[in-house]
Amino acid sequence: MLDEKWAQLTPEQKRAKRYDRLLNKEGINFESPLAEKNYNIRLQRILDAYQIKEPDRVPVNIYASPASVYGINGKTIMYDYDKLISAWSKFNDEYAEKLDTFTAPSMVLPASVYDLIDFKLYLWPGHGLPDSALSQQFVESVNMRDDEYDHLIRDSSDFFMRVYLPRVFGVFKPYKYSSPLFSLVEFPHAYFMPFMMPEFQEMWQKFQEISQELFRWSQKVGTYSSHGKSKGFPSVDGLGFGKAPFDTIGDTLRGTKGIMKDMYSQPGKLLQALDSVADMTINSVISSVNANEGLIATFPLHKGADGWMSQKQFDTFYWPSLKKVIDAVIKEGIIVRCFAEGSYNTRLETINQFPKGAVQWWFDLTDMAKAKKILGDRCCIQGNVPVSLLVTGTPKDVEEYCRKLIETCAPGGGYILSPGAQADEAKMENIIAMVDAVREYGVYKK
Repeated sequence: MLDEKWAQLTPEQKRAKRYDRLLNKEGINFESPLAEKNYNIRLQRILDAYQIKEPDRVPVNIYASPASVYGINGKTIMYDYDKLISAWSKFNDEYAEKLDTFTAPSMVLPASVYDLIDFKLYLWPGHGLPDSALSQQFVESVNMRDDEYDHLIRDSSDFFMRVYLPRVFGVFKPYKYSSPLFSLVEFPHAYFMPFMMPEFQEMWQKFQEISQELFRWSQKVGTYSSHGKSKGFPSVDGLGFGKAPFDTIGDTLRGTKGIMKDMYSQPGKLLQALDSVADMTINSVISSVNANEGLIATFPLHKGADGWMSQKQFDTFYWPSLKKVIDAVIKEGIIVRCFAEGSYNTRLETINQFPKGAVQWWFDLTDMAKAKKILGDRCCIQGNVPVSLLVTGTPKDVEEYCRKLIETCAPGGGYILSPGAQADEAKMENIIAMVDAVREYGVYKK
């Protein structure tokens, strides 16, 4: 896909080539003619929504875990790959006729790998959380001191390798004794001398264990996830994942308290660091999506929501660096999916700055009528079915809520019905009510 003429193409032409690759279905061995037919229908439905067109009907994405459907706890699915695949396979076989997307377990943590790397930023079932929990929990901590901004700005890669990684991955602890990569230029032997330490020898052995366990997980989960295409379910994501630069610093480097103080005590350093992290994010996201010849890059947005900071702070610290990243990713022909956690009612006018069909907004608690009015002619929008409703409500409640959403957001195209966030503990009857609602109320009359 990325030939020597790629750089000469416009963003729209690059995006069209990504569409063509999906539509060409090269390398897919469909299990039946019906599977190929369903693939074509589902893919066109999704691509029409992304391009703000009216498809045959509103697409639906469930974002739910089969584990809760079959009474399997989180520890089991994260540690026992065979039982994980068994549950997801049973779910997909049972509900395939109703789904627009293949429910793949690729987002379920391979917990044994996380044990081996001694990851400090998450708790998960069997590791700090009850076995019954169905997902991981982020643990915020300070992993960059307030006097380390200069190091991050001067050489961000060196900072992440020799400072950040040893603090958040126990297995990388020896890296704090390594030399900067720059020292390799004249005297390469000096760079390798720290590797003689016993700590490094233990780390290499641990890497071998990690790679073997990750290979075992990949053979099970990766292989199963790829079966979705042969069964008639397109995959448009490119395994691209990024964060707003402000969230990268505020979540995992300085922590919420730290970055809030930095906005007042050292705003200049914070802005420089945000620009540096933006450059790293651009390179990481584009490389990941292109390596998988994908279409979508997903950005969960944490600290830009209504009420978290003032509009002036949003316009100064949050939005410029995020927009820089989004603009660069769009230029590569990649669609950016922004998952706006919380509500974005006061941000809608600000974020409406991108070409038609280039950005998709997944809203959690945002007023969808307002979002449709402001963004609907440029951006595909999705979400807003409350997770609380899917967990505690009745099918009738869900149906009525979805009906109103569809009536509000579907006209003109560009809407995907989905929960406002991951709905791992949703009742299956409520998920089915949401899926059935699009067939009842979401069909476009041609």
